[in-house]
Amino acid sequence: MLNIDFERNQVEVSTGGGSQRHSLDSPEAFALLSDAWLRAGWGTKHVYTFTWMGRPIIQLPEDMLRAQEAVYQVKPDVLVETGVAHGGSLVFYASLFRAMGRGRVIGVDVEIRPHNRAAIEDHELFDLITLVEGSSVDPAVVAEVSSHIGPGDRVLVMLDSNHTRDHVRAELEAYAPLVTVGSYIVAADGIMERLAGAPRSQPDWSWNNPKAAAAEFVAANPAFVIDPPPFAFNESSLGAERVTYWPGGWIRRVS
Repeated sequence: MLNIDFERNQVEVSTGGGSQRHSLDSPEAFALLSDAWLRAGWGTKHVYTFTWMGRPIIQLPEDMLRAQEAVYQVKPDVLVETGVAHGGSLVFYASLFRAMGRGRVIGVDVEIRPHNRAAIEDHELFDLITLVEGSSVDPAVVAEVSSHIGPGDRVLVMLDSNHTRDHVRAELEAYAPLVTVGSYIVAADGIMERLAGAPRSQPDWSWNNPKAAAAEFVAANPAFVIDPPPFAFNESSLGAERVTYWPGGWIRRVS
């Protein structure tokens, strides 16, 4: 149980083993309240309330701001994203590349709905976007994506399609070879591990999730480590813990 006492300026968390109190101004309280906020946001579909340059972007804004930091750090020539939906994320990354004067986006989805395709193709930034329709783990689709990547291109990959452990693991095996040393492949929505039993969840999410796939992949592939980008700026009292739907999902290629 979590109790917020504004008069005493404290948070109390109670478990079967007792209770702990933290000042509302402490990193410990921030972590507890952030976890509660993420849980409430999932149930209320908070992330279904945003657009980026006219296209719905079903992402936690904090994740997108952190992704922006990584994109600016890596400066990829190509960003591959599996899972297109309404195209908001593709437009987001394309807008970064337009501002940076380099980079382009490849979006992959098993089904790009006609109204979404029409809206993406009509967008001001479509000249920086390539759409590939088909299963992200189909070898023919992976080959088509690869055909749009030059031999010297720096590549970053975002995995945000089917979030089952097996599918994400298959995506990691398929797309990790495209990632350049020092860049990332990101398995989104590992927050599912913590949400089993919540509204809009399944009982098996405690193990059947992208975070589990990322851990398995890294254990079997020493060229990759789970290592989220360091904060580019931090004058807070907080450490490196993130408010994120993508815990355990930032995988960096080290060799």
